[in-house]
This record gives sequence, structure tokens and C-alpha cells, in this order.
Amino acid sequence: MADRLAGKVAIVTGSTQGIGRAVARLFAAEGARVVLNSHRDDEHAAAVREELGCRDTLFVAADVADQAAADALVAQTLERFGRVDIVVNNAGVNVFTDPLQTTRQQWQHCFAVDVEGAWNVIRAALPAMLAQGAGSVVNIASVHGHKIIPGCFPYPVAKHALIGLTRSLAIEYAARGIRVNSISPGLVMTETIGRWLASFPDPAAERARQEALLPVGRIGEPEEVAYTALFLASDEARFINATDILVDGGRSQLYHE
Repeated sequence: MADRLAGKVAIVTGSTQGIGRAVARLFAAEGARVVLNSHRDDEHAAAVREELGCRDTLFVAADVADQAAADALVAQTLERFGRVDIVVNNAGVNVFTDPLQTTRQQWQHCFAVDVEGAWNVIRAALPAMLAQGAGSVVNIASVHGHKIIPGCFPYPVAKHALIGLTRSLAIEYAARGIRVNSISPGLVMTETIGRWLASFPDPAAERARQEALLPVGRIGEPEEVAYTALFLASDEARFINATDILVDGGRSQLYHE
């Protein structure tokens, strides 16, 4: 099915690499006008702009952890396209430390980007969505919001909070045409994961070990998360609200000794 998002305007934060870029690419292919975003205008931003073109896309450099920057992101979207139908909150940061060694700065940075950043963009976009009586928000959470992996504090705390934010806002605004859902990816082969695997003495052996932990026997691809976001953002999912979808190849349901 083509043009599943025809006529819709979508903001995708953190959309110059990984899952965000896959979402932006797929949304554009399905007819949406896409607002690309990163906290900086760098070579990754230049590459995605060149790939998607400029007629139906807009790039806005904005650190969504700052409310004023998030407001500007939405304001520029409305100025260019006149509406906001979809927000995909993909911008995020990994903060993995020992709980007792976590600094206040690390704690605040994790929550500022992973939770407050999502809320900042939603808060900025909500008035326009409410005025048109429709809108879909998709927050990119994580399996860390369901299961705890030792050594990853405080990231799981933030992702649990993001899922809670999703459900709370969904119920608050359901009767006014707003849907808020989230996706919890498992291990997905993004640039970040590629660098992480490359940091091991034997990257191929570590990749094989990670794949063996997954019931499907392989690491996920960004496009697989993007297709889930496409469904949730589209009118096909118009009766789905306050829901989190795990995209992890079944890993979170498998018990290991």
C-alpha cells in the first residue's frame, strides 16, 4: 500500500541517523511531508537532506531538551506546512553508569533528552493537533522500559518514564482525537550499536553472541522499527491508543538461566 501518510505532516526528532532516519525515509516514501531534526547540523544532517530532497522536507536543528528549541521546531513546521499531524519522538541519549557513581549531570541529561525532550515537542505540537481534532504521537521507548539490564542505570528509569508519559497523555486526550503510543525496540543495528560492537576485541564473536540471545537469531534493522511507527502514525491504527509495542524479536519474553 502506497501513500499511507498522504497529506500528513510529520515531525521526526533525532532523524539523521539510525531508527529516526529510517522513519523519516519511510514516512517520506509514504507521502508525508517530513520535518527532520537533530541537535546539530552536521554531515549526517546533510546526507539525509540530500537523500530526501527539500521540496517536501524541512530540516530544523534544535535540541529538544530545551523547551524554547522544541517550540521553534514546531513553529517552523507550522510556518512551512501549516499543520502537524504526526510527532515521532526518537531523539534520545544512552546514559549507562553505576547507580552510586551517577552524577547529577548524568541523571539530568538522561531525563532531559529521553523524557523531557519528548514532552517538550508534544507540548509544543498539542495546540495545533487539538485545533484540528486529530494527531498521532509515537514515542520511541526501549526494551529497557520493560526489563532491567544491569549496568545501564539510569537509562531504564527514563524509558519507564517515557512509557508512562505515553499512556498518561493518551488517556488525557483520547476523546479529543489525539493518539499517543510508543515503540520499545530491542537490539537494532544502528550506527551506535555498530560502534559498540566494534569496541570489542572480537566484534564478530560478540555479534554472534548477541544474535544467539535473540529467538530470531539475528539483530533487528531500523526499518523494522520504522514500519511499526508507520502503522501507529497512520489512520490504520486509529483505534490504537496508550499502547507500547515491543519490537525485539521476542527477546524480552525469553527466560535465560
